Amino acid sequence: MMGRQELVDRVSRYNPDTNRDLIARAYDYAEEAHKHQKRKSGERYFIHPEAVARILSELKLDDATIATGLLHDTIEDTKATRKEINELFGEEIGALVDGVTKLDALDLVTKKAEQAENFRKLLIAISSDVRVLLVKLADRLHNMRTMEHMRADRRLAISRETMEIYAPLAGRMGIQWLRDELEDLSFRWLHPEAYETITKRLASLRKSYTGLIQEVEKELHLKLEEYGIDALVTSREKKPYSIWRKMENRQIALEQLCDIYGFRVITGNVEDCYRVLGVIHTTWQIVPGRFKDYISVPKSNDYQSIHTTIIGPERQRVELQIRTKHMHEIAEYGIAAHTLYKETSTREGNGRLPPKHELLQDSSAYQWLRQLVDMLREGDNPEEFLEHTRLELFQDQVFTFTPNGGLIVLPHGATPIDFAYAVHTDIGNTCYSCKINGRPMPLVTSLKNGDEVEINCAPGHSPPAAWEKIAVTGKAKAAIRRATRAAIQEQYGRLGREMITQGFALADLSFSNDLLEKKLFRLPQGSMEEVFTAVGRGELEVDLVISALYPDYEAKPAPASKTAQRPENSWLGKAMGLRFRWVGANTGTMASGGPEAIPIRGAKGDLPIRFAPKGGALPGERIVGIMTPGEGIVIYPIHAKALQRFDDQPERWVDVTWDIQPGSRERFPALISVTTFNMPGSLARIAQLIGEADANIDKLRMVRRDSDFTEMLIGLEVWDIKHLNRIISGIRAMKIVNRVFRVQG
Repeated sequence: MMGRQELVDRVSRYNPDTNRDLIARAYDYAEEAHKHQKRKSGERYFIHPEAVARILSELKLDDATIATGLLHDTIEDTKATRKEINELFGEEIGALVDGVTKLDALDLVTKKAEQAENFRKLLIAISSDVRVLLVKLADRLHNMRTMEHMRADRRLAISRETMEIYAPLAGRMGIQWLRDELEDLSFRWLHPEAYETITKRLASLRKSYTGLIQEVEKELHLKLEEYGIDALVTSREKKPYSIWRKMENRQIALEQLCDIYGFRVITGNVEDCYRVLGVIHTTWQIVPGRFKDYISVPKSNDYQSIHTTIIGPERQRVELQIRTKHMHEIAEYGIAAHTLYKETSTREGNGRLPPKHELLQDSSAYQWLRQLVDMLREGDNPEEFLEHTRLELFQDQVFTFTPNGGLIVLPHGATPIDFAYAVHTDIGNTCYSCKINGRPMPLVTSLKNGDEVEINCAPGHSPPAAWEKIAVTGKAKAAIRRATRAAIQEQYGRLGREMITQGFALADLSFSNDLLEKKLFRLPQGSMEEVFTAVGRGELEVDLVISALYPDYEAKPAPASKTAQRPENSWLGKAMGLRFRWVGANTGTMASGGPEAIPIRGAKGDLPIRFAPKGGALPGERIVGIMTPGEGIVIYPIHAKALQRFDDQPERWVDVTWDIQPGSRERFPALISVTTFNMPGSLARIAQLIGEADANIDKLRMVRRDSDFTEMLIGLEVWDIKHLNRIISGIRAMKIVNRVFRVQG
């Protein structure tokens, strides 16, 4: 634990103009306020705020932020008040402490809806002053470093929250060392066995790699000296979590990774960076496809470096990062590094620098945060916003260009759909095709660094609901969801209008918009559009509309019948040529009735739902609904070939997702084709494997049989897509099987 004087001296070393008295007073005040409190470890509580201040000093932050680190728990955990903090330390520090206190009160590990709302509050709070986030990150880092005294369930919950929210936010703010440590600490508790295994293997490899690392550093240094380039060459070891993630993504063993160790070359200026690159590329063979120039096109968090990979000394594959000292500070300290460089262009008229927190607000990383908050203010559902933001937090970036040379930065895996929405929401909503590097390409193409994208638009075009599953960026997903909701609303409105028109005609009564508008006060809806939509959704009966417009009208009694008339056989069904299933209130979960209900969310209303006839769809794969006259909504997997028939009919696409409850044991249909060698007992062995895999055979048909092979179609009942894939893999591994694949329309 540092003492007061040591902390003051530490801050003074990077900020000679520091207000030493302010930091000393904040230290003494916090120590006194927490003097009767203990941590779960039994230690004095004050070691925590003191450690937070020390971490903030490592980021070389301003006096107000250091003082906030010392005081951040006083309002929440002691008798201190915001008013008292304001009086003793000023309004600025009082506002920062209050901001951190509100963040501490947010529980991001609660159930999903509350978590989303709290995450929204977090972003709005830190968007007003990013120093609030930096204090919170330092607070979280120290808590993660001392988690061993927490209950096991709390350790897991906090680690998961850190991995999902705070580590990615640190990365987006450009503070890479902080992100790395938060990820590693979370990894330690979330996957303890994997963490221990990788840590031990790294310790073993470190001994065997020591000589090679020194050899590479020496050769790089000598080669640069030969060309008169003054540069610092250092090595670095990848963190356990980074290694584990790469092993998981590539499905390889640790020994197969060739980039456990990387090297940095740090120069004095940008010109030397490119000179170093020239020397390295003319001395050693490069690895194709492994060159990235983030100096020319920086990342959105201000990160700049040249990345390249070579076949270096000892024929070893060597990853290199080339950057200036300034760039290295930005890479390590991220948004906080903006307070370290006092460029002349930032000085105010009196020759003084603006306050350091204003320099923080000017960074590109902070602008990204403000854009997220702007999305929230457009009215996005917080739960959807959380999902979309998590996707963007974890994504790397690609740099693409408009035909005019404008730069559009997108997450890795983004498509021209994301590109179009990044340019403008209206461009995204009306786009129907694109060209990439001058060639017509599908809108689902994954974009690569340097791609030039041209978007073609058509007035009146609207995005299919399926695009929401294809898009990567939160902005695109939110805009598509809004557009498709509006399209579905319009569709229900058209349907309701037609139903009302037909109903009045069959009742031999006149109907007009003017008449309906005059009688709206008799209906619960507030506008004609709401009436049409409610009728189209099945929420309002046509008979009630007739009664509202013609109170004296008496419907003719229906002819007697031994059996009740089904809705699809009624005058309404005949008039519309559609079949409706009246299942009651709109819950958002659609049913086909009886024990074969299909758990689908998003297709509200009373239309029946069924699976596509070939192969169906399975939980775990993305799905889309197609409005089909006479059939209701037909559910297809997003990759089904049959969906191509509906590309030019966006009004028929319905945004749906699975609504499977945890622990549900409902089975779903799937169809596979199996070609076997003609050997005795082949079918029995396949059936045995399917049974042992806990699946049912629903149907079996021999499609083709000759002297050598038999092709059969097997209808299965499985839990989800993972279950089906395991069965296919097991069948494929059998020596009697020549080919097996899933059949889909």
